[in-house]
Amino acid sequence: MCPSKRTRKNASAMKLVGALVAEFRAAAGLTQSELGQRVLLHTEMIGSIEQGRRPLKPDLARALDDLLETKRALQTAVANMPDVDLIPAWAEEYMDLEREAIALSWFENQVLPGLLQTENYARAVFLSKVPAMSEDEINAQVAARLERQEILHRKEPPTISFVIAEAVLMDRIGGDEVFREALQHLRRCADLPGLALQIMPVGLKQHAALDGPFTLVETPDHQHLGYTETQRGSHIISDPDEVSILAQRYAMLRTQALNTEDTKGLLDRWLGEQ
Repeated sequence: MCPSKRTRKNASAMKLVGALVAEFRAAAGLTQSELGQRVLLHTEMIGSIEQGRRPLKPDLARALDDLLETKRALQTAVANMPDVDLIPAWAEEYMDLEREAIALSWFENQVLPGLLQTENYARAVFLSKVPAMSEDEINAQVAARLERQEILHRKEPPTISFVIAEAVLMDRIGGDEVFREALQHLRRCADLPGLALQIMPVGLKQHAALDGPFTLVETPDHQHLGYTETQRGSHIISDPDEVSILAQRYAMLRTQALNTEDTKGLLDRWLGEQ
């Protein structure tokens, strides 16, 4: 099954700008790879922009106008796009990478990873947001989160490793019924092919990721990236040295966490006590 694509409002504007980029690139006699090398971007990102799946940012539009000698055509197009297309959806760049990844490694210590949340748990997470979100916004965010989970059920799913802090399971986001449903779902996910789930127990004397949660991504052409979130934003990490540090931390986390079978046993005990 092919990855599903999210449809954004005013997506036609993004497709139009992407088509302009493709047209100007071809007129300059450059391939996507060659253009990417000139502006220090991965070929996959150039392709996503040209297909209208990723917005063209103002700084990149300026660089492309200079490189392709297009007399500010791309800058003008970006400056006059609808606001919804100028402001990317939440973590949109990461979700594009996630959808196409061949491997993911995810450490979480605050909530269950989005790929493992039930509908009710996801709704409870968004209901906890401050300032409060509207019902329509919550419905849209929940739908988008559930749509992402398609990658877990593909005929050939990516290889995914999760390390989740046990403290996440001690919180009862949404209440007891939502919590039990979330645990049951987590236990089912633990048996999915290609998925490794490990719980990081409380009470450790050492912890390799005290700086917080992060995700590692391997793209189809084996580029390794990192992803982190803050209170008001998110960050894709492409520097090989920085990605290596995160990979080292994740490797250590996996040795500190319960193994997959002990994790299943812990979840079974938690469910038996409910």
